Amino acid sequence: MTELLTRLDSEPTLRAQLRQLAARTKLERYGKGVFLRGLIEFSSICRQDCMYCGLRASNKQADRYRLKPEEILACCAEGYELGYRTFVLQSGEDYWFTTARLTKLIREIKSRFADVAVTLSIGERDDETYERLYEAGADRFLLRHETASPSLYAKLHPTMTIESRRSRLQALQRIGFQIGAGCMVGLPGQTNSELADDLVYLHSLSPDMIGIGPFLPHSNTPLRDASQGSMEKALDIISLSRLVVPDALIPASTAMGTIHPQGREKALQAGANVVMPNLSPLAVRPKYAIYENKICLGDESAQCRHCLELRIRGAGFEVDMGRGDSLRVQRQLLRQETL
Repeated sequence: MTELLTRLDSEPTLRAQLRQLAARTKLERYGKGVFLRGLIEFSSICRQDCMYCGLRASNKQADRYRLKPEEILACCAEGYELGYRTFVLQSGEDYWFTTARLTKLIREIKSRFADVAVTLSIGERDDETYERLYEAGADRFLLRHETASPSLYAKLHPTMTIESRRSRLQALQRIGFQIGAGCMVGLPGQTNSELADDLVYLHSLSPDMIGIGPFLPHSNTPLRDASQGSMEKALDIISLSRLVVPDALIPASTAMGTIHPQGREKALQAGANVVMPNLSPLAVRPKYAIYENKICLGDESAQCRHCLELRIRGAGFEVDMGRGDSLRVQRQLLRQETL
């Protein structure tokens, strides 16, 4: 895999063949549909201190916010009216949102919108918390591993360990969540060998979702002067992720659209099949600054959805507003129905 990644850097024909193979694999598994998820970034407060992230605890210039549960529910109501049937609740590791508060919120979402899937992206918690969140009705959990390299992980995450991150993913999978992992591409000092290790790890974990995005520096972090990641390299990892875990759901991330005006479309053409428009209140969107110069901060939710639909169709795909469960879960549900 390392050799392949090295060859892709200098062989455009091979890169084009990879993208075509990934696109064909996605088409065989999921057709032309692109699933839309409603993203709600509900807190920019974080106890961790990741070297690349604008939300890191040491960033005293960050303009922090925390949505109230009723504000989150209002975002869900707006999203439901717009047709979304998956809500992605994302935050820093904000422990004001205790297990009790989170479970109450999830139950309320499920009570008001019975046919939606709830995805959480809230960082590392203990087994008991994960179990209670699952019992409350949470369906999916995104926890990117960021890098499978122990040495690189240690350099980037002074308050965390790679062993803990991997154990949390295993716990989530064991409990029954549809899990999402994934890595950042173009981190300072990252090698093709380390990216190959990411792909090997993804293959062994076989997550339901894989999030891949380029490294984008933030001016209030220790990596402020580092060069941003390569869009082409990120697309390579998206395509290879599609091939090593063909049944996975793979987002065309906002970071891809930030690094290039057509980045999300290129990601869809390289094997991705999910887009996550922002449902957060307009006033707080600029404050959720993991990286800078994020796109679509000023678009109303309805405007954002309309724009993305046009982009998706323009790239040759179709919008799917269903729950968009992974193929593994779809097969599981089908087996249950036939018993």
